[in-house]
Amino acid sequence: MAEILEFIRVVVESVILTLGYPGIALVMFIENIFPPIPSEVVIPFAGFLVERGEFSMVAVLVSATVGVLIGAVVIYYIGVWADEPVVRGFVRRYGKWLFLSEEDIDRAMEFFDRYGEWVVFFGRLIPIIRSLISLPAGMNRMRLPRFLLFTALGSLIWNTVLGVAGYFLGANWERILDITDRYEKVWLVLMALAVIGFFGKRIYDARKKAAKKSMAPAEEIE
Repeated sequence: MAEILEFIRVVVESVILTLGYPGIALVMFIENIFPPIPSEVVIPFAGFLVERGEFSMVAVLVSATVGVLIGAVVIYYIGVWADEPVVRGFVRRYGKWLFLSEEDIDRAMEFFDRYGEWVVFFGRLIPIIRSLISLPAGMNRMRLPRFLLFTALGSLIWNTVLGVAGYFLGANWERILDITDRYEKVWLVLMALAVIGFFGKRIYDARKKAAKKSMAPAEEIE
């Protein structure tokens, strides 16, 4: 895994040094489509180049955010297309094995309909969710201008934090990877606990429902 990350880092640095600001936008676009390319490598390195006087911080942040927006729009429209033929079709066929139903999707969409802007905004600050949050936005047919606005705001904050960190760390910009790695691990644990809690409750509810059904015939006999 370390070798893969090192290879990605070298490629990212080469693209940015060769193409400049368009390279930053390109890599950030790909990062949205292919999450194994981490923004934690792209933006701090660009911040380091700002510290050396080769780049402008404003141009770096604009380029990175534009790349994020283009990638987010692609995933948004995948969500628009995938809602009925893919997601709901999958749940209809296999949902019972995963304790999922279309009602769960409907409830999730209702929640997204009420709080979608903030879900998109804060989702851009969370590892893994950062790229995937565009999918439910598309499924829910969230208005594209509002989706772009809150995606841009959340992404700009994240990019600014990484860019400024890279600027102040200078040649030691890679140290930010240790910090973001711990940050990601915390979120992964929280997400894992949430998933375990969700399925644990579903299993409990299913057993409770089955127990009630098994007791019903005995009560009728009495």
